[in-house]
Amino acid sequence: MLDSPFTDLDRPPLSEAALTRALVRPGGLWSGISVVDRTGSTNADLAQAVRDGARQGAVVVAESQFAGRGRLGRVWSAPPRSGLTFSVLLRPDPPLSTQGWLPLLVGLAVASAVRRIAEVDVRLKWPNDLLIGERKLAGVLAERIDSAVIVGVGLNVSVRPEELPVETATSLAIEKAACVDRDPILRAALREIETHYREWSEADGDAEACGLRAAYLAISATVGREVRVELPGERVLTGTATGVDRAGHLLVGSKGEEHTLSAGDVVHVRPHTS
Repeated sequence: MLDSPFTDLDRPPLSEAALTRALVRPGGLWSGISVVDRTGSTNADLAQAVRDGARQGAVVVAESQFAGRGRLGRVWSAPPRSGLTFSVLLRPDPPLSTQGWLPLLVGLAVASAVRRIAEVDVRLKWPNDLLIGERKLAGVLAERIDSAVIVGVGLNVSVRPEELPVETATSLAIEKAACVDRDPILRAALREIETHYREWSEADGDAEACGLRAAYLAISATVGREVRVELPGERVLTGTATGVDRAGHLLVGSKGEEHTLSAGDVVHVRPHTS
């Protein structure tokens, strides 16, 4: 019994063969799916694969990740098999000026899949967090390597309250989701990414024309909110998030001016209650 891979019966391993059969097909986006038991970072693994000439559509899924990174160099960790930790390799054709949409596109796709399969009200915090209420369910990290873009996702599935890395996080299990089986959630997420990526590519990166911008705004937790944005160089901007432009940048109105932000850490300012 001690030799069984099912050391935690609530957290069965993923099957690389089953995922490959379901998702890799001629003419499809996904060219290969690797499930690794343990790695430092799935993004780093794919970065090496890019240098080795990997094709678009490579996917690496880790059952356990010990050097995962969030934005701004933060460490991201979770118990083995308690979440979905995966990265995808994209080689986009649309103009570089439109590629700021890629992390938003992946976030939207994962949120849509989770909303459908797990039946929870997931919303998007610009640029890269998936929230339930104000608690973080998942994060997205995009990195460019030459002409390729690697997008990594970390989604808390069966993480228990005492296992949360920070109090502001949550998981599908904590939120009493209808599904906490990682396999169908991952399949749905990769299919949604493929659909959105194909439509965005066919529209030459025009997020308006392919409906990506409208779909993103429909489940945005940020647009319409009072926000405090921590900008590079220790600057802070406070104002109202008014929209997302054609390049995927956040628009913030402050003191009569509209600011266009390509990067920054957004804090949702809770409405004051008297």
